[in-house]
Amino acid sequence: MGLLLKIFIPLLGVALAFYFYSAPENFSEEMLRGKRVIVTGASGGIGEQMAYHLARMEAHLLLTARTEAKLQKVVKRCLELGAASARYVSGSMEDTTFPEVVVKEAENTWGGLDMLILNHIGYTYFNYFDGDVAHIRKLLEINFLSYVAMTVSALPLLKESEGSIVVVSSMAGKTGAPFSAPYSATKFALDGFFSSLRQEFIIDKVNVSITLCILGYIDTENAVRAVSHAIRTTPAPKEECALEIIKSGALRQRELHYPSRVVGSMLLLQAIAPNFHDSLTRSGYKVENIRR
Repeated sequence: MGLLLKIFIPLLGVALAFYFYSAPENFSEEMLRGKRVIVTGASGGIGEQMAYHLARMEAHLLLTARTEAKLQKVVKRCLELGAASARYVSGSMEDTTFPEVVVKEAENTWGGLDMLILNHIGYTYFNYFDGDVAHIRKLLEINFLSYVAMTVSALPLLKESEGSIVVVSSMAGKTGAPFSAPYSATKFALDGFFSSLRQEFIIDKVNVSITLCILGYIDTENAVRAVSHAIRTTPAPKEECALEIIKSGALRQRELHYPSRVVGSMLLLQAIAPNFHDSLTRSGYKVENIRR
């Protein structure tokens, strides 16, 4: 299996890139200078790193997360790095009124919005599905419905600025994998909703881009703590991942695959040989380390 991976992954990655994507427009940090950007889930992990990259690009930042103390530290660092401005709103996306509060803060502060980066996530387990329907319902509220609510609240401002929506998703939202059924369900929902919304924008000539970011295993503290004991793959760096997300949103790309070679290859393999894809996926887990 290891030899097959070494042979097929590079070839499939090149094939996917050639088939689905033309050469992207060159990215320049000037694209973000002075832009008004909301980043959710910004107190740690990929969201925190996106905030720092955007700060260096001299964007205006409004950051959200649950923990106020962590947000304060991130905002302080953003200002040190050169952000045009940086502020935060702390709160939980379990609160159905919170998305409107965040967007209203952006409108009152800036009078508009150029980019909405949806990155927050609720806690879930990495294990066999335990039959807990209530957990899935709660996770859908945070990982999916709050994304919809944020988009609905922000859309008038984004239509005015002809801005961008960037949705941070996962390989688990494109292909089923073991031990992540609740999480995967919420990510599949994101793909369905935002891909459909993109079509409606095109039909109605709404010039707001939607970029869906399909991420593999990233070395965030939460991800490593949750799955490192059971996944053979080496995680990709969160700093680079965060930068690629920003680039893809600025360039108004349809999708980002990161790490590009691995994610792109696995998606193509799923399309042409789904049973082999599933077998390859299962081989990447140390099942003996999963405790029911």
